[in-house]
Amino acid sequence: MRRSPLFSGVIYILLGVLFTYFAIHTVRDTGWGFFTYMLIFLATLDFGSGMRMVLLHFRIKQQLNQKK
Repeated sequence: MRRSPLFSGVIYILLGVLFTYFAIHTVRDTGWGFFTYMLIFLATLDFGSGMRMVLLHFRIKQQLNQKK
């Protein structure tokens, strides 16, 4: 069974939130370092992918409704 783009998008956004949370705690504990920048980069990629997947879900849903 295939996952819907909405489910994948929500998972990516949750991962983005998790990486952002870790980045904030890393800055608070050790300051700005390579690991912090890597976490922020991963969070940015996950947020972008998540939003793209959610928008894809709604675009597919809209196209299916237009065919009816």
